[in-house]
Amino acid sequence: MTATSNYASEHETDEGRVFTVTGGDWDTIVAGTDPINDERIIVNMGPQHPSTHGVLRLVLELEGETVREARSVIGYLHTGIEKNLEYRNWVQGSTFVTRMDYLAPIFNETAYALAVEKLLGITDDITERATTIRVLMMELNRISSHLVWLATTGMELGAISIMLYGFREREYILDIFETITGLRMNHAYVRPGGVAQDVPDEAIVKIREFLKMMPKKLKEYEDLLSGQPIWTERTKGVAVLDVTGCVALGITGPVLRSAGLAWDLRKTMPYCGYETYEFDVPTHPDGDVWGRYLVRLAEIRESMKLVEQALDRLRPGPVMVADRKIAWPAQLAIGVDGMGNSLEHVAKIMGQSMESLIHHFKLVTEGFRVPPGQVYVAIEAPRGELGVHAVSDGGTRPYRVHYREPSFVNLQALPAMAEGGLIADVIAGGASLDPVMGGCDR
Repeated sequence: MTATSNYASEHETDEGRVFTVTGGDWDTIVAGTDPINDERIIVNMGPQHPSTHGVLRLVLELEGETVREARSVIGYLHTGIEKNLEYRNWVQGSTFVTRMDYLAPIFNETAYALAVEKLLGITDDITERATTIRVLMMELNRISSHLVWLATTGMELGAISIMLYGFREREYILDIFETITGLRMNHAYVRPGGVAQDVPDEAIVKIREFLKMMPKKLKEYEDLLSGQPIWTERTKGVAVLDVTGCVALGITGPVLRSAGLAWDLRKTMPYCGYETYEFDVPTHPDGDVWGRYLVRLAEIRESMKLVEQALDRLRPGPVMVADRKIAWPAQLAIGVDGMGNSLEHVAKIMGQSMESLIHHFKLVTEGFRVPPGQVYVAIEAPRGELGVHAVSDGGTRPYRVHYREPSFVNLQALPAMAEGGLIADVIAGGASLDPVMGGCDR
């Protein structure tokens, strides 16, 4: 070997051509022998891809099947919801925010309501029944959201059966929501001061039936997937992000907990009385797709425990604060056509004093005033920390409402998971983040 040579002469072996490298830049060394070493291709994954629950574009730079660089491009679904809130009164805001993360509408509404109530200074005035109903609805919503994740991720990795089963069980929860709120999604049910209407007895029966049925279904999911060699090969050791990486990127929710950190706002910064409920925070040490799968299944079981406790705590009582300057439309009575106020409800309003009628009209058309100030309220949504920064200038409409949306923040992890891995693992890793683009592009 000469003094100026960076490597010895190559020689052929049974394993292929071998170089003995003693120094120098690898790309320069390989360039002399491999004529296509610098041929990288750019692939657009998206902007339509099922595993994202919405419209996301990934720009991938590939070397063979290896991802060298990954960039997320968002904004295709932008609805301007946060800006629209500035032109609606505080109660109407619930109708808008519920459409952000459309797989977790109850969480969007609850975070917003808690922020408005904090600005109003009525947090302690929310009735016990209303708070319990909020917990009940959120935990049912957490189960339905995780079921969509399980179904769509299974579909992405080739497990078609689990996709059908996951959506089948989710339908049961959506039926419960329709019984309680009148809608399958985009409910506008949780409102400043309480909830729109009480939970009917029919819904309680359905929930108890669901609690009896669901444990068996979870066991079926595990029998179908956990011992399946293709599923384990596609998830174990794939798209790893350790706890240091999660904390550095601001990742929260099941992705953080699957890396070993038991950070759950229901425990660490409790709200809605969660500190009085008995439940565990599931974790997993490996920080891979497999760990996120196990954590979400465990969280479904914990949510079922919370739902059962909430049912046992439901006591008769009002579902809206007593202050009539805020409590609209808690006593809403639906007409026979399923739309608008019933004639009996209108007659009751009209039959009261003229002052009551004027006050009701002003409350409906203008809304209530919120004292000037700003607050930040965070809750534990299915994808992580969902925070609301609400600002009031003392008027009947928000001055500004901004959401700290976990899907938006968690997408930062995608390049860290994907770069250096195979393109097939981008699907598994991206799906394991469970991003909902309605939350990102709000």
